[in-house]
Amino acid sequence: MPRGTIQIEPIETLSILDENGNADKSLLPKLSPEEVLKAYRLMLFTRMLDEQAVRYQRQGRIGTFGPSLGQEAAQVGSGLCMRKDDWFIPSFRELGVWLARGLSVKNYLLGLMGIEDEAKNLKGTNNMPVAVPVATQCTHAAGIAWGIKLDKKKAAAVVYFGDGATSEGSFHEGLNFCGALHLPAIFFCQNNQWAISTPRKKQTASQTLAQKAIAYGIKGIQVDGNDFFSVYVATYEALERARNGKGPTLIEAVTFRKSVHTTADDPTVYRTKEEEEAWSRKDPLIRFKKYLEKEKIIDEKKHQLLEKEIEAEIKKGYEEAENYRNSDLDPLEYFDFVYSDTHAYLAWQKELARTNIEGRRVIKGATEPSKGTGGAAAVGQLEEAQD
Repeated sequence: MPRGTIQIEPIETLSILDENGNADKSLLPKLSPEEVLKAYRLMLFTRMLDEQAVRYQRQGRIGTFGPSLGQEAAQVGSGLCMRKDDWFIPSFRELGVWLARGLSVKNYLLGLMGIEDEAKNLKGTNNMPVAVPVATQCTHAAGIAWGIKLDKKKAAAVVYFGDGATSEGSFHEGLNFCGALHLPAIFFCQNNQWAISTPRKKQTASQTLAQKAIAYGIKGIQVDGNDFFSVYVATYEALERARNGKGPTLIEAVTFRKSVHTTADDPTVYRTKEEEEAWSRKDPLIRFKKYLEKEKIIDEKKHQLLEKEIEAEIKKGYEEAENYRNSDLDPLEYFDFVYSDTHAYLAWQKELARTNIEGRRVIKGATEPSKGTGGAAAVGQLEEAQD
C-alpha cells in the first residue's frame, strides 16, 4: 500500500457572545426576551446558591462539595435545552443543570448534608444521582442511551464530566460504545482547565478535547463555555441529532473553575493570580448581563430585585432542609437505596451500623456472612449487649 492520507472531519468551534456583551446576531438562538431573562436568573441563582453553600460549609452546616463558580453558562445553557424525557447523568459539579431541571434548594442542600432523600426524590425525573468517581458516569450514559434506542424513544442521554475525566478509561469506553452503536448520547465536557491541581496542558497532547470524538466516529465541537448562547446552540443541535437517530456528540465547553475544586482544596497552591484575573474578565454572568442591558431586557433595578428574590428562596430552602434534618430521621435508610434487593452482606453492614448508632457493642466478634448466607441469618450472627 503506497503512502497516502486519510481525510478527517475538522473540529468545529463556536462563540456567539464576546466579553463585552456583543452578540453575532446571525448565530443567536430563537429565544424570547422572557426565555433569555429566565436563563440569566438561573445563572444568577446558581452563583448565589453556590456562594451561600460555601459559607454554610465553612460554618459546618453542610459537608464538602464541588462549587460551580464560573461555569454557570455551560451548565444552564445546556440544561435548558433538555426535555423531561431526556436523561441527565451528572458528575459532582452541575448545580446549574440541576436547577434548570427543577431541583429545589431544599433537596440540593439535603444532598450536601448527606441526607438520602435528595437521591430518593429523583425517582421518575430522568435525573441520575451524583457520580463522584471520575468518568464512571460515561459508561452509565452509554447504557441509558442504548436503552433509549432499543425502546425507540425520541430522547437522549446527556452526561457531564470535567477535563480530567477525558484521561480515564470509562470516558473512552463510553464514547466508543455510543459511536459504534450510533446511540443518542451527548458527552458534555466542562473543560475548566484544572483536574484538581493538574492543568489541562499536562493531561493530553491533543490540541482540543473535542477532537477526541474523531477516534470514535462521532461529531465533536468546541464552544465558548462562558457564553450562554454558544452552549445553548451547540447542545440544542446535538440533542436534535441524537433524537433523530444521527448519533452522539462530544461537546467541549471551554470555561474556568473560579473557585476551589472542592471545599477541601486550596487552588492558590497550584494556580497563579494572573490566570485567575485573566479568566475573571471572561466571567459568564458579567458578559451575559452586559448583553441583556444592551437589549433593554434588564437594568440595575431589575437585577437587584432578582438578587433579593433569589436570596429569599435560598434562605427558605435552607430552613426547610435544616428543619428536615432536625426531624426524626432514620440514618439507616442509606442501606435501603444501594441495591433494589438487600443482600446478605448489606444486611450485615446495616446491623453493624445499628449497633454503633444505638451505643451498643458487638460481642463474640460478628463475622461477615459467607456467600449464599441469607440476610436474616447474617443479622442473627450479631449479639448485642448494653455498654
